This record gives sequence, structure tokens and C-alpha cells, in this order.
Amino acid sequence: MIGFLENDVLLVIAIFAARVLDVSLGTVRTIFVFRGHKYAAALIGFVEILIWLVAAREVIQNLDTWYLAVAYAAGFAAGNIVGVYLEGKLAIGQELVRAVSRDRSVDLAGELRRRGYGVVEIEGTSDEVPVEVLLVVEKRRNVPALLRSINDTDPSAYYTITDVKPTVRQHRDDGRASRRAASVRK
Repeated sequence: MIGFLENDVLLVIAIFAARVLDVSLGTVRTIFVFRGHKYAAALIGFVEILIWLVAAREVIQNLDTWYLAVAYAAGFAAGNIVGVYLEGKLAIGQELVRAVSRDRSVDLAGELRRRGYGVVEIEGTSDEVPVEVLLVVEKRRNVPALLRSINDTDPSAYYTITDVKPTVRQHRDDGRASRRAASVRK
């Protein structure tokens, strides 16, 4: 009897862990697809479905054992949490930060450029007050530092953040497409 209980406990743990792993991989794979990393997404998907098949087989073969189904469902739920956590740590891709500054005495664009950011400036108005709208495309992992720079320079500035797809065409300062952009089009 003890041996049977130990095997069931191990099976519950294995099914739970397999679901956590395959759902986490699924979350990361989805992000890779969205970001245009098709080969990495395919490889992750291959491993993900192998793990899923093993876990699902064990539950389906033992449908009369309710706690295996609970372990399967709990692993799915936990896998979503772990997957979102992993995706945040990987910080794959780029984001567009739109910063709006009403303080005309602050050169927010100039300060961001001094700190190494590429900035596009647009003059605008908000409630008939002149504003400076800044557009900065930055790697996701660098966005927290960019936001600190914005807040340090102009605490009254506000911003929005949007995910962006990979750049299809890049230009050099002389107006010609870069080599990397040319290879992306092929």
C-alpha cells in the first residue's frame, strides 16, 4: 500500500511539473511568434507538445483518478503564472515610449540624447498648451532605465508604452537603407 501511495504522489508531482513546464513554454513560444522569432518558436513548440503529450496521456489513461486531473489543471494555472514571469525576465523585443512634456524650460529630448537614446521630437498642443512629444523605440530590457531618465529630467512628464514589431526597414544617416535592413527584405 505504501508503494502505491508513493507512486501516486510522484505521478501527481510529475504531472503538475510537466504542465507548469509546457504551459510556461507555450507562453514564451507565443511571445517568440509575436516578436518574429519563428525558428525559436518552432523549437520551443516541439518540446512543449512532447511534454504535453506525456502529461495528457497519464491523465487520460487514469481518468478514474481524480487527483491526477486536479494536478493537471493546477499545473496549467501555475504554468501561466510562471510563463508570464519568464516572459518579463526575458524582456524580448522593443517598445515605443511616447513621452509628453509640458515644461518648456526642460530639454527632455536633449537630455535623453545625451544619455544615448534615439529620440524623435514632435511639437504639439494639449489643452492649448504647447507640449513636446517624444518618441523613443528601445529594447524592453532598457525601458525601465529610460523611464527613470524621463522622470529624473522632467518629473511632470507623462508617457505611454506600446509593444512594437521588429523593425523591417532601418535607415542610416545618409538616407540609404542599412545592410541589415536589406537582408531582412530578402
